[in-house]
Amino acid sequence: MASAKTPAVRGYLIHLTHYDPVWFKRKRREKPFDLEIGLEVVEALAAEGFNLLVIDIADAVKYRSHPELARGYTAPMKHLERLVSAAERHGLEVAPKLNFSRSGFHHHNDWMLGPEEVWHEHFDDEPYWEKGFELIDELIAVCRPKRFFHVGMDEDHDRAYSQYIEAIKRLHAGLKERKLRTLIWNDTGIEYDTGLIHREKSLAAEAVIPRDIVQVLWRYDAVPSASIKRIRELGFELWGAPGLREGAGAPAFRDAVLRAGGSGLLMTMWIPCRRSNRRRMLEAIHRMGPVYRGEA
Repeated sequence: MASAKTPAVRGYLIHLTHYDPVWFKRKRREKPFDLEIGLEVVEALAAEGFNLLVIDIADAVKYRSHPELARGYTAPMKHLERLVSAAERHGLEVAPKLNFSRSGFHHHNDWMLGPEEVWHEHFDDEPYWEKGFELIDELIAVCRPKRFFHVGMDEDHDRAYSQYIEAIKRLHAGLKERKLRTLIWNDTGIEYDTGLIHREKSLAAEAVIPRDIVQVLWRYDAVPSASIKRIRELGFELWGAPGLREGAGAPAFRDAVLRAGGSGLLMTMWIPCRRSNRRRMLEAIHRMGPVYRGEA
């Protein structure tokens, strides 16, 4: 039952695939995502009162518009269609996710590289954005998002501050034309030395990007109280991403977001959707369900 501690948006991020430094090392051995496990996850989310499924897609499925992006683990698009249909049947809103962050270290948008293409080619030029929005349009047709599209933008190393801000504005403008709101990660909860570049880029962007962009503030070891307060004072819609911390961690993050007028919580695990992770994924959903329902 909804209470003052129940976020309006109770989301879960599922990874059909992903790109980060650890995951990138295993790409040659990666297998296609397990659809049956994904369908079990959807059922578990519905049972625990979640109402949004964010799907991290990247090159996990074969695009009609750009078949050259297929890898050894790429699955048919019909697998994504089945996952989306199951989510809709269970009352879960769907938001596709493609990460457009640029980083030669994090590799977040290496999924977009064609055969033999290297990271510095088509650096935010017109062919890059044309390709990006062709992929976005294909996923909109399959996923039928009602409100949101997640464009990542965390841990961007390679863009200058001005380029980073312009990329966010370009994505926002394109999605607004498609009547969708932009979700981005907000990195201002970072406090470790090697991540301050990302914190400072997010701070610079906050000052000038459109206020209808939803800020998804992540931090997994503490409640970023100052960031929560500032983001809301700037007029952004705010969701928290507290990870899987037990005890007072995730509930405290949730409560701080809600006190500030934030509206959502997004559960993240950063593991592949495959059979070997089945128990871990389902147990985490059932453990965190009460937090997201406002009962813990």
